[in-house]
Amino acid sequence: MRFWITVLMVLAVDQLTKWWITANYQVGESHALLGKWLYLTYVQNRGAAFGILPGQSWFFLVAAFLVIAGLIIYNVRYPVEKPMQIWMGLIAAGAAGNFLDRFRLQYVIDFLDLRWWPVFNVADMAVVIGGSLLIIHMLFFMKEG
Repeated sequence: MRFWITVLMVLAVDQLTKWWITANYQVGESHALLGKWLYLTYVQNRGAAFGILPGQSWFFLVAAFLVIAGLIIYNVRYPVEKPMQIWMGLIAAGAAGNFLDRFRLQYVIDFLDLRWWPVFNVADMAVVIGGSLLIIHMLFFMKEG
C-alpha cells in the first residue's frame, strides 16, 4: 500500500508543478526563488537526465515503461519491506512523471535550477532519492534470505 500511496502523491506533485511552470513561464524564462540558491527556469529537455542523449525519446519511453512495470510486478509478487515500498514508489513515480511528459510532449519539463547543476524536476529528485535510499537499504539493512 505504501508503494501506491508514494507513487500517487509524488506523481501528483510532479505533474502539478510542471503544469504550474508551463502556465506561468515561457521556455527559457528564469526567476530567483531562494536568492542565489534556487531559480525556477523553464526548460524543455529532449534528452535524458541532465540533457544527455537528446532525440532518443523512444528509448527513454521503453526504458521508463520497463522500470515502472518491473517495480509494480515486484511489489505485487513479493513481500517487500515497508521502507523499500516507499523507495520503490519514489523511483516508479519519477519514471512515470517523466514518461508522461515524454509521451505527451516529446520532451520532459524541467524547472528547478541550482545554476551549478543541470535543470531538473520533482520526478528526477524522486528517482535519485528513491534509488539512493534503495541502494543504502539493500546494502546495510536488508535481511539475507
